[in-house]
Amino acid sequence: MLNLTSNFLSGVLPQEIGNLTKLQQLSLRFNKFSNGIPSSISYLKELEELKLSHNALSKEIPINIGNLSNLSILILRNNSLTGGIPSSMQKLSKLNTLRLESNLLTGEIPSWLFNFKGLKTLHLGGNNLTWNNNVKIAPKCMLSELSLTSCSLEGEIPEWISTQKTVDFLDLSKNELQGSFPQWLAEIKVEYMILSDNKLSGSLPPALFQSSRLFVLALSWNNFSGELPDNIGDAKTLYILLLDRNNFSGPIPQSISQISNLLLLDLSHNRLSGNTFPVFDPQVLLSCLDFCSNRFSGEVPTAFPQYIEILALGGNKFSGALPLNLTKLRNLQRLELQDNYISGELPNFLLHISHLQVLNNLTGEIPIGFVNLAGMIEAPHLTSISNDVILIFHELISSNIMVNVLIVNWKKSKQGLPSHNIDMYFLLDLSNNQLSGEIPASLGGLKALKMLNFSYNKLSDKIPASLSDLQNLESLDLSHNKLSGSIPTALSKLQQLTTFDVSNNQLIGRIPVGGQMDTMADPNYHANNSGLCGMQIRVPCPEDRTPAPKPQDYDNKEPWFLWEGMGIGYPVGFLLTIGIIYLAGYFNPSPPSNNHHRRPHHSIRQRV
Repeated sequence: MLNLTSNFLSGVLPQEIGNLTKLQQLSLRFNKFSNGIPSSISYLKELEELKLSHNALSKEIPINIGNLSNLSILILRNNSLTGGIPSSMQKLSKLNTLRLESNLLTGEIPSWLFNFKGLKTLHLGGNNLTWNNNVKIAPKCMLSELSLTSCSLEGEIPEWISTQKTVDFLDLSKNELQGSFPQWLAEIKVEYMILSDNKLSGSLPPALFQSSRLFVLALSWNNFSGELPDNIGDAKTLYILLLDRNNFSGPIPQSISQISNLLLLDLSHNRLSGNTFPVFDPQVLLSCLDFCSNRFSGEVPTAFPQYIEILALGGNKFSGALPLNLTKLRNLQRLELQDNYISGELPNFLLHISHLQVLNNLTGEIPIGFVNLAGMIEAPHLTSISNDVILIFHELISSNIMVNVLIVNWKKSKQGLPSHNIDMYFLLDLSNNQLSGEIPASLGGLKALKMLNFSYNKLSDKIPASLSDLQNLESLDLSHNKLSGSIPTALSKLQQLTTFDVSNNQLIGRIPVGGQMDTMADPNYHANNSGLCGMQIRVPCPEDRTPAPKPQDYDNKEPWFLWEGMGIGYPVGFLLTIGIIYLAGYFNPSPPSNNHHRRPHHSIRQRV
């Protein structure tokens, strides 16, 4: 056995690897090997396990890989391998595990893969492989794991899967599957069922929740409808339940609170309604609860587990003030309340939630105590949902779990950010509220902030210069307020800033220059202010304008005696000069003589 897993090795796999003819197990996973798999690997006739996943391998799978007649485990996932699945692999009669997912493979998925009697694990998703929907499959294998995500499956869920009585991991996400949820699939007792991002419709069969071993159910991004089954709480083993972005209606069944192992519940973007909600045991470990974009009404519910980290209630019809019970949620990192009818001021008790990162839809002034939000002062090590999923759930790819999408004005465009990475973004979004008063200078202490959005409020007075202390800030949106004064020149120190929107305020003066401020040249980001100027918007400031010289009006501007003096001076000066010359004898009318005593005349001519 040769196991060099996770050793940061790089370079090209040498052809000499084929000299290890007695090798039975070869594992080079989690390294940085590049280029192709050497063809000499086919010389390893005794090889039973070949694991080359999580490298940078490219080119095609060696055509002679079928010579490895003893191979039972072949794992090449998470590389950049190209081409199709070699037909020589049909000779791998002992194959038990085949994992080729997350490569660049192309072509049709061969039906002979299902002829391996001992095949238990088949993962082909995340490539450019296509499924032939016209081929009838009669599997000779009995699979325990099947992943065909993004494989162009069409029509109803393939019925041949019903023959796989032992399958416990099924991922058919990101295909074009249609039709209803088949009864036979509800009775197979799958542990990890991922059917997200298809076109499945109809209601969910109650039998689906009678399973004693259903751990993950992901049905997001489909067209399911009807009410949720009343017996949904019978699925006691559920850890993750994702039913978001469907057309479910009616109330949430009270039994859902009986799922004591539940960590993540997403019912967002449906048509669920009602004003009564399940009462969860405070001690359950539910960390994420998303009820966004439904039709719930009444007061904000209060019976949430104390360990909850993400609570999303936006896009409903909740009304009234925020309940004081929220202060008991000590682990709360994100609270979404946007697009409701919640009234009242921003309550100070929220400041006791030390890791609070997102708030929405409140009125009043911004408390100075926001500087105590420790989750924004430094980058804390947060309990990440994605890590929980990886550690607990059978290597389930965390990127498939989308709790919600944050739409933010980030990097010069509206972007959707997956909320399970909230620990990377550090957002403070107070937009679209009725907040008033000054922006607290203490916000400059939230050093970890990357996005700060106060747009569409009633904030007034000046922009605090302390915002220049937010050295990680990438997006600052203060638009549509009543801010006045000039933009602090210190904001030019924000070297990470890519979006700066102060439009629709009452700002005046020069837009700061230097650093990233020189790139803020979009006039829309400065529009509708009282008097901003600067090179970014090509509006010169008053102090930059050099006045042009005006033509002089001598009739009005010069003293009256200037022209009068000139008119008198010329003839007087002329006559005076003639008189002097005449007295000096220069213009003597008498003819010249030989009198040598006329020295003055002779002297003057010599000087000339």
